[in-house]
Amino acid sequence: MKDIELQLKAELLSPSGKIPKQGVENWLKDAKEIIAEAQDVENKVRNGRYLCRAWNGKLVDEKTREMKEFLDKDPNASETLAMDGPSGGLPLPTSELVGEEAARKEIWACLMLEEVKKIGVWGMGSVGKTTIMKHIHNDLLKEQIFERVIWVTISMEFNVLKVQHDIASALKLKKDWPKEGDKLRRAAILSEMLKRAGKHVLILDDVWDEVSLEEVGIPEPSGSNGCKLVLTTRSERVCKYMGCTVIKVKPLSEQQALTLFLSKVGPNIVQNQTLMPILRLVVKECAGLPLTIVVIAGTLKGEEDPLIWKHALRELKERIEKLEGVEAKVIERLKFSFDHLKDEKVKYCFLHCALYPEDYEIKKDELIECWIEEGFIDDMGTRQEMKDKGHVILKKLEDNCLLENGSSGFVKMHDAVRDMALSITRMNP
Repeated sequence: MKDIELQLKAELLSPSGKIPKQGVENWLKDAKEIIAEAQDVENKVRNGRYLCRAWNGKLVDEKTREMKEFLDKDPNASETLAMDGPSGGLPLPTSELVGEEAARKEIWACLMLEEVKKIGVWGMGSVGKTTIMKHIHNDLLKEQIFERVIWVTISMEFNVLKVQHDIASALKLKKDWPKEGDKLRRAAILSEMLKRAGKHVLILDDVWDEVSLEEVGIPEPSGSNGCKLVLTTRSERVCKYMGCTVIKVKPLSEQQALTLFLSKVGPNIVQNQTLMPILRLVVKECAGLPLTIVVIAGTLKGEEDPLIWKHALRELKERIEKLEGVEAKVIERLKFSFDHLKDEKVKYCFLHCALYPEDYEIKKDELIECWIEEGFIDDMGTRQEMKDKGHVILKKLEDNCLLENGSSGFVKMHDAVRDMALSITRMNP
């Protein structure tokens, strides 16, 4: 037992920030109790408390057998007895902030206030909530104000086991995370891990409904556990239900929207003063939503024909004039860019990306292989030529801002763009 105790202490003192594996601490505690009992029996025998020699021998044999059986169950000292502690986190790929600085400063100020434990960031879809929080996530890592910053995407289809798994993965617990077990046991393990995670921020992105922190295994944020919780949502009601300090992300002002549009539409358009009046009207139809602005600017990038701009303006107006509901109008504006993809095969390639889970980083090479297997890329003689064509299609989708650059060699689809793609596949199964 002494060897195991020493090994565990050595691992816990290592600079990698390890914590005891589940069960190791309990084993050591039980071992100490059994040893104490054995010593008590030994003292009583030595002092003649048990007068019958046969009884003495039987008692000693029984205690010896009990100790042997217990020690046979000791943790394997050839393996590590501690598991990796939570990771501080890695920077997230993100786009530039334009006009969202006021909301960003307000969120940051709340994070720095000791009395604020839970923050709810809300606003309509594609208004920039996730982008703001990604910047804050990365700034928190850079400033090292908190020991750990954890990012988990929730999404519309809330699944407790998936959320538990994602938090465990963010804490680097994958290899020690139980492959089996009910939600309650996982929640207990996760709760204990988060309590030991030190001063940390947990960001739950894209929350659609109330989340039971207890059910997931997230300790209620308090001064004693050092946790702060931030959630992004399209619902102010969710923020209030979960007891958050509420911060609303508003659409961009007219000037901010114009600045963002001009930064994406190409230098030749910026210098073309004859297009400015119609361009401003197109920007107005984007309703101050950063994603919509970026996607429509990408669709019209480099286009200098005034007639095409007039047609685009008329089309955008017609698309939304009969629609009710903010979310429906967002999807229809984004669909404008999809409908302007001239090649049907490129459209199929784009829609295929919506099959991946929300916020999923898609490996470019694997995605292109899937397109080839599905027949979305025409036979061009050699496999390499088909792969090259796949990269051209990817570039087209990225230029139109229908796909975002993720980590090196990966792409992602914004959740609002994915909603648009799924709405198309539902209408045309």
